[in-house]
Amino acid sequence: MSINNWVLIRGGGDLATGVALRLHHAGVRVVIAELTQPLAVRRTVSFSEAVYEGQHTVEGVTARLIEAQQFPDWNDANEIPILIDPNADILLSNPFPVVVDARLTKQPPTPLPVHVPLHIGLGPGFTAGSDCHAVIETRRSHTLGRVYWTGTTQPDSGEPEGDLRRVLRAPSNGIVIGYKKISEHVEAGEEVAIIGEPDSDQYSVVSPFSGILRGLIRDGLHVTKGMKIGDIDARDDVGACYLVSDKALAIGGAVLEASMSKAEIRKQLFP
Repeated sequence: MSINNWVLIRGGGDLATGVALRLHHAGVRVVIAELTQPLAVRRTVSFSEAVYEGQHTVEGVTARLIEAQQFPDWNDANEIPILIDPNADILLSNPFPVVVDARLTKQPPTPLPVHVPLHIGLGPGFTAGSDCHAVIETRRSHTLGRVYWTGTTQPDSGEPEGDLRRVLRAPSNGIVIGYKKISEHVEAGEEVAIIGEPDSDQYSVVSPFSGILRGLIRDGLHVTKGMKIGDIDARDDVGACYLVSDKALAIGGAVLEASMSKAEIRKQLFP
């Protein structure tokens, strides 16, 4: 069976999930390729959780983990299939009109194994007209969600947007053990997780201020010092833990715009 009306999204984190939802709601068939061990922080709104749980639902839409050999015959229009395929090897056996690189590595991408009609990159690291066809701005500003067919987005600042303290980072290399759950209230100075190696020192991760734990990396994963592992939201809004962000939806709209702006791509996505 020739697959010619699907969009392949590389990555299933919170921004990639916003893209997948926007496309899915517009009637576009979407498949996600993920790592063996995804590292999403905002796990409640990341389809990548299906890699661990077998399935994961975000805003009423379910992503289901499947084997690569199941994909050509996948016909459940109500669910989004997700594959463990870090190198996008699915491209070697199935043609796709659109590939969206939503991994947010912030590095120039390794070339795809095959040519695709439309390759869209999200954020810094991509150069439209060089290593992809179009790049989407991912940094909050008046250019958020804009589609560029030449050039690059704003450079990576190396800092999170908003209050820098909201991002929790690993104080050392080691295994994550969470003490709080996403959507729980935390007080300033309260222990959220510990990082450490077996039979070695343990390092506490504490909340810098009072708020809702909006994201926390999955228990048992090995992280490196300085890596983002959590997110505190001072607005104390539990509902925000279960909704994709305005930023993710804006980027999803940009991907839809880029795809629909090409007549030949429209014909393939909506045969």
